[in-house]
Amino acid sequence: MDMANMMINKVLNNNVLIATHAEYGEVVLIGKGLGFGKKRGESFDAAAAEKVFVLKNEKVQENYIKLLPYLEDELQRVIISAIDLIKTRAGVSLNEHIHVALTDHLMFAVNRMAKGMEIRNPFLVETKALYPKEYGIAKEVISLFAERGVVHLPEGEAGFIALHIHSALTNIELSEINQHSQLISLLINCVEEQLDINIDKNSVDYMRLVRHLRFAIERVKNGEKVEEPEKITSLLKEEYPLCYNLSWKLIKVMQQQLKQPVFAAEAVYLTMHLQRLQKKIK
Repeated sequence: MDMANMMINKVLNNNVLIATHAEYGEVVLIGKGLGFGKKRGESFDAAAAEKVFVLKNEKVQENYIKLLPYLEDELQRVIISAIDLIKTRAGVSLNEHIHVALTDHLMFAVNRMAKGMEIRNPFLVETKALYPKEYGIAKEVISLFAERGVVHLPEGEAGFIALHIHSALTNIELSEINQHSQLISLLINCVEEQLDINIDKNSVDYMRLVRHLRFAIERVKNGEKVEEPEKITSLLKEEYPLCYNLSWKLIKVMQQQLKQPVFAAEAVYLTMHLQRLQKKIK
């Protein structure tokens, strides 16, 4: 990528420039002392920049530029390193919005920690079970912050970061991912209450149930139908009435929350998961 012969549009601070490139349009250049003594309209060779951002989405670019003046130098560097780490570990392209959403989140997380405030993550257990790959990457981001001496972020933050990573990988809005996490938490609480059990959140059966619920929700959102094995349905209804009836309660909750129909076949697979869970606990 040839980044020579650009024109400076704006100097955000001593370390950040906004410039125009003939082919890529507006680009963000970041580097220590990069903007010192520079003025709008000057030509510029980006070879001195530590990082060049070419964000194709104009709205993302605009919002990212708005965030940069509020970031201290070292925090800016570690967040950029964190996003580079996420890209490397993910091995696939990410939605550009992660530059804005994750930068914004981490900036406020660090500010809260500096003030002695810590926000509890009520869906940490579900997040770890739902998105193990993303959670693993998020833990590396937490370690990176500690290694750079910026801040020791709590484990709950790894859960929040994992959701940002999942959003960037799947192009699903963070609000929708949060909605699904809350719904799964509600469904798990319903299972524990109805079966009068406390599920071991580290157990394989819990992981299986949570992931099944996740994929069931995704099937509902995508309108994907699964075939209903009629013979098995009759058998489960007769042999395991408690789990079968509970599966329908869960389906009704899903329908109310998602405001979409849930195919009857989902009751079969839910019943099998619930029966396995109940059998091992009882």
